[in-house]
Amino acid sequence: MAIEIERKFLLKHFPSSLQTNGTLIRQGYMINKKNMVVRVRLSGNQGFLTIKGETCNALRKEFEYPVPQQDARQMLKAFCKEPFIEKTRYQIKFKGFEWVIDEFSGDNQGLVVAEIELDSIDQPFEKPDWIGKEVTHDIRYFNSNLIEKPYSTW
Repeated sequence: MAIEIERKFLLKHFPSSLQTNGTLIRQGYMINKKNMVVRVRLSGNQGFLTIKGETCNALRKEFEYPVPQQDARQMLKAFCKEPFIEKTRYQIKFKGFEWVIDEFSGDNQGLVVAEIELDSIDQPFEKPDWIGKEVTHDIRYFNSNLIEKPYSTW
């Protein structure tokens, strides 16, 4: 079974060391319930189908499968309600960890979050100086909730 352990933070500012171009992401939800999410994602030229369980203390079951880009496009159109989550994803390494920074657009314009995946719930890590407030347990920041209540409406 695949387990995802992820912590999420707001950014104080973009890291000055960020030297990578971002990847455009568009994702929609086929099922969007508290205990289960089924998501279709286009990330650059790759497609993914992801099934996630309910989050409990930054931990949840997650299964992700690559799908052909054209299939992902068709699933978004046929099975997912708009608006979609739209964001640009950047990756940056810091002290042995890979951080993911998501800069949202569309109805979630202005929201920027950083995430780190861990091997255990209590795994220590050092926060970069650009990391701000932790929002791991604030459900408003879950992508699946940003579909229903976009950042622009807060």
